[in-house]
Amino acid sequence: MKTDSLFYRLFQQLPTLVFDLIGLQVPNADAYRFGSEEVKQTAFRLDGVLLPPTENRRQPILFVEAQFQPDKTFYGRFFSEIFLYLRHYRPGNPWQAVVIYPERQMEAKGEGHYDELLKSRRVHCVYLEEIADEETNNIGVNLVRLIAIEEKRSVVQASSLVERVRNEPADVQWKNQMLDLIETIMVYKLPRLDRGEIQRMLNISDVELKQTRFYQDVFAEGKQEGKQ
Repeated sequence: MKTDSLFYRLFQQLPTLVFDLIGLQVPNADAYRFGSEEVKQTAFRLDGVLLPPTENRRQPILFVEAQFQPDKTFYGRFFSEIFLYLRHYRPGNPWQAVVIYPERQMEAKGEGHYDELLKSRRVHCVYLEEIADEETNNIGVNLVRLIAIEEKRSVVQASSLVERVRNEPADVQWKNQMLDLIETIMVYKLPRLDRGEIQRMLNISDVELKQTRFYQDVFAEGKQEGKQ
């Protein structure tokens, strides 16, 4: 699984996590929808767009990108796609951009054409190396920390996070979704181990994971394809 796909799955299930990462508070953040948007006339596709409810014109649209490869042309492409989106769809909402880097040295600011934008309040850069050691009670941010920390610490952190999720005063569906995300992250971090080994390591059962909406959707889709 590619790292950006891992983040997009996190943001689809936890859209409020983007706001937590940049310290932005908006009312009714749970109502946001995360997905991809295509600017049809140009065939440009923005992979990560966090959209507020259509009736709310005051809350911002967030353009989200996980950038894990050095690319001197990144900001040129990213801002071009944002402005083409704004021109094509003409949303009434303000906008902000969020870029997630593994570390500061990965960021290539190019030729200085975008310095004013990067210094503005519209653009937020998140560096995973800087949040890896931050202590927080936020489950979503702890999932991101799990991606960021080195492998040898990840098993202890993942096991601790599993116990925290189980002790949260939340419904079973939410807890099982979080356990599913923890397992997915550890599958990504420990590719030499199979899924069963990771489940045993974290004391997660298939019974719990099969109750998640993600699992049920995938199972139903596979069942339908089998019938066809």
